Amino acid sequence: METRLLKVFCAVAQGGSLAAAAGRLHLTPSALSHSLKGLESQLGCRLFDRVGKGLVLNQAGEHLLSQIEAPLAALDAAQASLQQLSTWGQTRLRVGAAVSTCQYLLPGVVRELRKSHPRVTLLIKSGDMPEVLSQLRANQVDLALGVAPEEGSQFDTRAVFRDELLLAFAPSHPWADGKPISLEELRRHPFILYQRLSLTARMLDEYFRVLGVVPSAVMEIGSLEAIKEMVKLNLGVSVLAPWMADKELARGKLLMRPLGARALRREWVIAFRAGRRLSLPEETFCRLCRSFAAGLRKDRRDLPEA
Repeated sequence: METRLLKVFCAVAQGGSLAAAAGRLHLTPSALSHSLKGLESQLGCRLFDRVGKGLVLNQAGEHLLSQIEAPLAALDAAQASLQQLSTWGQTRLRVGAAVSTCQYLLPGVVRELRKSHPRVTLLIKSGDMPEVLSQLRANQVDLALGVAPEEGSQFDTRAVFRDELLLAFAPSHPWADGKPISLEELRRHPFILYQRLSLTARMLDEYFRVLGVVPSAVMEIGSLEAIKEMVKLNLGVSVLAPWMADKELARGKLLMRPLGARALRREWVIAFRAGRRLSLPEETFCRLCRSFAAGLRKDRRDLPEA
């Protein structure tokens, strides 16, 4: 059975006459009559009884109507939603983002994105960049915000910002005196670091390997807030970017110093599947991320004066 014929049947059943249905469907009564005869011919039974100038469903017509009303309504809803997806500003945006950006960068970005694209359905999944990139490969997210991946050709990227990783410690820590930090001190002091599956952890491991440093003790924690609280209590030192400890630095609760003579910097990007053209909401999201990132503390030059 053709969907077109079933919609004509529903319109006539709901209108009670060919004339009423013709006005609703913008067709002539004769065209509707021809369509109904074609449907009845396919089904091998009559669907209406004529009462005066009107048409009333018979038992077969009532049964057919009860079976097709819900599926036709679902088809109409699907068509309407697809038409919305083809219109700028009416779409879905799925973002996978590093946990740190969900806490310190994205709240302002999401607020402004809602203002410019109020009808966008925004879904955000947090995770470390390797996990987020796996979601991107599986088409579970549209954009991935995090530290630049090592793989190049599989993804296209938009640069967002660049930061520097620094030693973070309590004001009561011996490193607060400003004296040079020896490699032996780096080896001896316990570190409290973010969990080891992140790209940042790999970068830090490589940085220490080149220095010939293996920390004597490393505590791995999956929460940046917990790391900062432990460092403030002088239970160890950590390695963070200044923007992750902006409030603590401003209040003097934490201090920071460079890791060494060579800066350890990270490139933050928004990755997406190679060759894909971004939608307007996606372009707006990228622009807002760069705009809000411009106000973050990013390296040693952004630190408050000691």
